[in-house]
Amino acid sequence: MKNLIENTVQFVKEKLKGAEAGHDWYHIERVWKLAKKIAETEECNLEVVELAALLHDIADPKFHDGDETLALKVSREFLESQNTSEEIIEKVLFIIKNISFKNRNDVPQNLPVEFKIVQDADRIDAIGAIGIARTFNFGGFKNNLMYDPEIKPKLNMSKEEYKKSNGTTVNHFYEKLLLLKDLMNTQKGKEIASERHDYMLQFLDQFYKEWNVS
Repeated sequence: MKNLIENTVQFVKEKLKGAEAGHDWYHIERVWKLAKKIAETEECNLEVVELAALLHDIADPKFHDGDETLALKVSREFLESQNTSEEIIEKVLFIIKNISFKNRNDVPQNLPVEFKIVQDADRIDAIGAIGIARTFNFGGFKNNLMYDPEIKPKLNMSKEEYKKSNGTTVNHFYEKLLLLKDLMNTQKGKEIASERHDYMLQFLDQFYKEWNVS
C-alpha cells in the first residue's frame, strides 16, 4: 500500500502542475490529510480513502469543458498501471464519480463509509478561511463580480443551472458553502465543519460592514 500511495502522490503532483490555485496539488494534499484524520474515527478501508482523496480532482470537469468521464478514465488507467485490484479501482471510481456537490441529488442510497469520509474532507476544504480564499481565487479566475447587492443568490439550483452559474463570489456562500455544514456525513466531519462555518459567518458580517462603510 505504501508504494501505491507514494506513486499516486507523485502522479497527482505532476498531473496538476499549473492548476488553478483552488484545485491544485495543495488542495489535494489538504483533502488527503483531512480524510486520514476523519478515517481515524471510522472503520474503513484506508487504502480506498487515500486513493480517492488523492485522485478525486485529477480532472475536474470545471476545467475540462464539463467532461465528467475524464477523471474516471485517467484514474482507472493510472490504478491499472499500478496493478491495483479491480475491487479497489471500482470503489475509488465510485467516490470520484459521485463526490461533487452538484451531483448530490443523484447519489445512490446506502453510501460506503469511505465515500462519506472523502466527501466530508473535500467539503471541509471548501469552507473556513481556506474556503474563503479558494472561493475568491476562483471568482477572480472566472472574472466574476465579488458582490452586487442587486444580484440575489439562486437557491435550489438544478445540476445544469449550477454548472452554468456565473453569479457573484459572495452569492456562492449562500448557494453552496453555508449549506455544507449540514451535509456532513461523519461525526468528525461535523465537528470540523461547525468551526469553519462560524468563521465564514464572521467573515460575511465583516464584509458587509466594510462594503456599506458602516
